[in-house]
Amino acid sequence: MSAKTVNVNDVIDHTKFKPFHFKVVAWCLLIILFDGYDLAINGVVLPLLMNDWGLSAVQAGMLASTALAGMMFGAMIFGSLADKIGRKKVIMICIVLFSGLTFAGGFASNPTEFGILRFLAGLGIGGVMPNLVALTSEYAPKTMRSTLVTTMFSGYAVGGVMAALLGAAFTPSFGWQIMFFIAGIPVFLLPLIWKFLPESLTFIVQQNRQAEARKIVRHLEPSINVQDDMTFELHQVDTPESASVVSLFKRGRATNTLLFWIAFFTCLLTMYALSSWLPKLMMAAGYSMDNSLMFMMVMNIGAVIGIVGGGILADRFHLKPVLMCLGAMGAIVMSLMGFQSNQFLLYILVFLAGAASIGSQMLLYSYVAQYYPLAVRSTGIGWSSAIGRMGAIIGPILIGGLLGMSLPAYFNFIAVGLPVLITAIAVALIMNEDESEKISANDPVVANA
Repeated sequence: MSAKTVNVNDVIDHTKFKPFHFKVVAWCLLIILFDGYDLAINGVVLPLLMNDWGLSAVQAGMLASTALAGMMFGAMIFGSLADKIGRKKVIMICIVLFSGLTFAGGFASNPTEFGILRFLAGLGIGGVMPNLVALTSEYAPKTMRSTLVTTMFSGYAVGGVMAALLGAAFTPSFGWQIMFFIAGIPVFLLPLIWKFLPESLTFIVQQNRQAEARKIVRHLEPSINVQDDMTFELHQVDTPESASVVSLFKRGRATNTLLFWIAFFTCLLTMYALSSWLPKLMMAAGYSMDNSLMFMMVMNIGAVIGIVGGGILADRFHLKPVLMCLGAMGAIVMSLMGFQSNQFLLYILVFLAGAASIGSQMLLYSYVAQYYPLAVRSTGIGWSSAIGRMGAIIGPILIGGLLGMSLPAYFNFIAVGLPVLITAIAVALIMNEDESEKISANDPVVANA
């Protein structure tokens, strides 16, 4: 019998959801949960650190941005590295960084030590995201790709809810340090993650590791009779190219790459300004610390609904219109938050703000993952995320500066909401694949790249 060649992309695209898919999504969700927790604790501990260390709002905002700066470099470094050595290895390295060094942050005795540890932990927080998105996307059936990626990413918002609940429960008795000690749990799960989390099948095929590919396909799609002489190949669009930032501007991708970067920058600016400062913004508006943490929890519950609901809608109507609607909604509800004093209505607005801002960000990750081909997928996600981190760094500092100026509350909330409107505009200008391919074909430099 002659050897049979099978296109592995077709196998993945047309398979039905199975326990294997559940395993991939569940492990990635668990990792992103602690990733989200590690970042959300900024919003919980900032008011406490300001009291303990006598920090001004601007100093506290800059301290919160140290982790975000680390995330920017982590996304750049580990996004491209994963396209060379594999998603799984990079995910493991990042867990050691973000979990282990966040745990160590609980022992910091001054702002300098704290800032250094948060920066180093940020390398892992930023580096793991692109690879969890890429891994989930590369295993998801085509008809539910956005749903599975965003469901996995809902763990990020669940981590934020967990941070708010644990912060309200434990910080009054154990201080802010307990929040960092809890973050060390994933380090102890590393042996299980190594055993049960698979490497990307398309990456394995790209590396021509056919024996590993056959083993995974048997689990992924048992209906295929995988013979020992069967070989797997990739779509032609997934043929190798340089895993570098330059490749993101070749083959008609330049305009879309820049638009993705703008969308990430503005969306992350809003998302991290809100997540880092929401408790303090609410305290400035007259609410107690406990009430302010409840607002943070409501925001993250809204984020879970926005992420999962947005993914389901995106698989039905496409990512672009869903992202545009979320961005416009976010700008409106965040502006209204500054004018609304009724607590029940404010909870609704905060819920919608979480759905819009964090939901938009996670859908953007899914959009980028589906846009770039395998050879530069983690690079594309990583660099979009890295540019976005610049917005994430600016966001907490900007709001810290505004709070320090004692401006009216409505002005602060308008400043938080405006960037996500720009996100919606940038997404509206992104070309679909057909338009992008037309530019590539008509440009001799691009066509011969």
